[in-house]
Amino acid sequence: MATFSFDIVSDYDKGEMNNVFDQAQREIVARYDFKGSSASLDWMPEKTGFKMTGDSQLHLDSIIDILRKKAATRGISQKTFDVSKEVLTTNLKMYWDVPFLKGLDQEKAKKITSKVRDTYPKIKTQIQGEEVRVMSQKKDELQAVMQLLKVQDFDFPVSFTNYR
Repeated sequence: MATFSFDIVSDYDKGEMNNVFDQAQREIVARYDFKGSSASLDWMPEKTGFKMTGDSQLHLDSIIDILRKKAATRGISQKTFDVSKEVLTTNLKMYWDVPFLKGLDQEKAKKITSKVRDTYPKIKTQIQGEEVRVMSQKKDELQAVMQLLKVQDFDFPVSFTNYR
């Protein structure tokens, strides 16, 4: 009997993230409440996150709201944005670096595998670097695992690849 599998990864689509950046920049330029302010959005080095600038915390909050709305319309998880970094204030300007969360470390992978094993003991899981491979004899079981993981409230984004 054939064995079916898929991989669980914590990643985002770089092309879609470029679209989110472009749309958010256009909205920031067009918005009336940002006129005459230093509100802006830039890439962090090597496009690993966003660098936001504003005159107040209100500007930074508005920019992250814009980013979240644009990401949601593009199918990117809100958990991709790591908003835990502190806001820097210098010379009446505020700077906020928001890196993207990417990759599963061992602790996150173990959370996923234990959840799958607790719910579906017949399904095999393997941690392979920064991804988790899920294997089963039945496609229906794999789809049930996907549904289970989609509704879980992990503190990191989860996506599925290599469905065979």
